[in-house]
Amino acid sequence: MIRRREFTLGIGAASLMACTKSYATKPTHAANMEAPMTDTANNIDWANLTESQWKERLTDMEFYVLRKEGTERAGSSPLDHEKREGTFVCAGCALPLFKSDMKYNSGTGWPSFFTVIDGAVGTKEDRKLFMKRTEYHCARCGGHQGHVFTDGPQPTGLRYCNNGVALDFIPDQT
Repeated sequence: MIRRREFTLGIGAASLMACTKSYATKPTHAANMEAPMTDTANNIDWANLTESQWKERLTDMEFYVLRKEGTERAGSSPLDHEKREGTFVCAGCALPLFKSDMKYNSGTGWPSFFTVIDGAVGTKEDRKLFMKRTEYHCARCGGHQGHVFTDGPQPTGLRYCNNGVALDFIPDQT
């Protein structure tokens, strides 16, 4: 007999799989952590911040997503509907990750992009939900951003499905 906890976990995993549309293969153009880990302008060594230092810098939800590789609830981020010209930066260290012309509406409830700024992210394999996915992180601070899938629009065919709480938006100055 299935216990309530097992049933709930199974439903959660099935729901997440339905939201992701497809499984990813490693993108060929993603950088492998090439951005400098030290921000010399602000004298911050991102690779060596302690957990308590991150907790001081981030909200509880930002910490959960960026440092614990969590996921925010679909449809909860206003950045999913952001349409202004500008740059999406890592909420942890402000490294530019995406330009607004890289964004599109995937219908998943999370901000989605078909490519990244060169050198902005690194990837790794994620098998947490009993499936193989490609997870991507900020190349400077290592903050978890989301997962990349192969069901995006042309010209890349990729969908970088990003947690909105892991991003900040900086509008272009007009």
